[in-house]
Amino acid sequence: MDACLAVEREVDKVSSKFVSLRDHTENTVDELSSSIESIRNELNEVPGDRELTPAQSLILSQSIRRVKDAVSRMSTEHKDLHGSVSKVGKAVDRNFVTDFSSVIIDNAFEGDWKQRILDEVICEHFLRQGMLDIAEALNEEAMLNIDGTSKEPFLELHRILNGLKQKNLEPALRWAEQNRNGLIEINSSIEFKLHRLQFIDLIRQGPERQLEALMYTRNFAPFATHHAKELQVLMGSLLYLRQGIHISPYAYLLDPIYWDEICDVFTRDACALMGMSVESPLSISIRAGCVALPPLLKIKQVMQQRQVSGVWSSKDELPVEIDLGEEYRYHSIFACPILRQQSNDINPPMRLICGHVISKDALNKLSNGTKVKCPYCPMEQVPVEAKMIYF
Repeated sequence: MDACLAVEREVDKVSSKFVSLRDHTENTVDELSSSIESIRNELNEVPGDRELTPAQSLILSQSIRRVKDAVSRMSTEHKDLHGSVSKVGKAVDRNFVTDFSSVIIDNAFEGDWKQRILDEVICEHFLRQGMLDIAEALNEEAMLNIDGTSKEPFLELHRILNGLKQKNLEPALRWAEQNRNGLIEINSSIEFKLHRLQFIDLIRQGPERQLEALMYTRNFAPFATHHAKELQVLMGSLLYLRQGIHISPYAYLLDPIYWDEICDVFTRDACALMGMSVESPLSISIRAGCVALPPLLKIKQVMQQRQVSGVWSSKDELPVEIDLGEEYRYHSIFACPILRQQSNDINPPMRLICGHVISKDALNKLSNGTKVKCPYCPMEQVPVEAKMIYF
């Protein structure tokens, strides 16, 4: 934030100088134009066969000199403005780091397995965004062999979303009916909201669609128990059908925000039904990286200044704790209560027969020959009796 403010101050200086230079230039040009125009009018009154008087020659010479001085002055001011603009670039270079290689783990994506996972994540991101041709090209070039069964849910998702954006509810209603049992299990109200929007679209068209709207209310029967209040509101709106819903107490039902909401609700529930997160894992990873990058660059700079860069290792553990916030917490993390280290694949959590859990490194350090004593209770056991646990 301090870096942004420093750059913003330089930008403000340039903006103020630009405004000042523009106003001064306009005033100078207007004054010179007015002076030259008056001289021209005066010279036009002189007969063509007469020479200029000494006074007129002097005025003309002074006007030429004023124009040259004004042009020279404006050129200098323009150069000064360029200097201020260059300071903005220097402020950006000074306050923002452009080389991120110092915080990158070497060989992070080396290996066929890691490269394939990365390609699959990128391909899934394109599928989620509806960029189907790009996803198909990546699928072929990276030889991911993603079959049509895996791509079909994304294709259907975007077909329905495109229909909703065009206020076509039929594809979404068919999908909701086909997946009704699954939607009930996750407590989704998407089907009711779709029928409600369809009903509102009918009453919006006035008395001509009244009978059709009444017939459509049969679709609300499965939702009468859980959406009784909303159904009462919809039925009450029928009383104002002839005078116009848009000038009735129920005018809020016509708010376009409901169409935006239905797209978000459908995306959320469809992803939940498919066992996926609403957002692309690639997007989440990039945002999390943007949050974590500034403190990492700062600690790296401090470590280099104090000549302790060896603390930064290539292990799967950061030299400082970085709190990304609740938004980016997806699973539990075990930290060894003995060594105060976060567990990983090399140093997993181990459960002792007494039920207490410590890390594998702590278990090895506490082992005394063929025995290990729990640091929290007097129970002893053989180290091989400890069991690895998974969170």
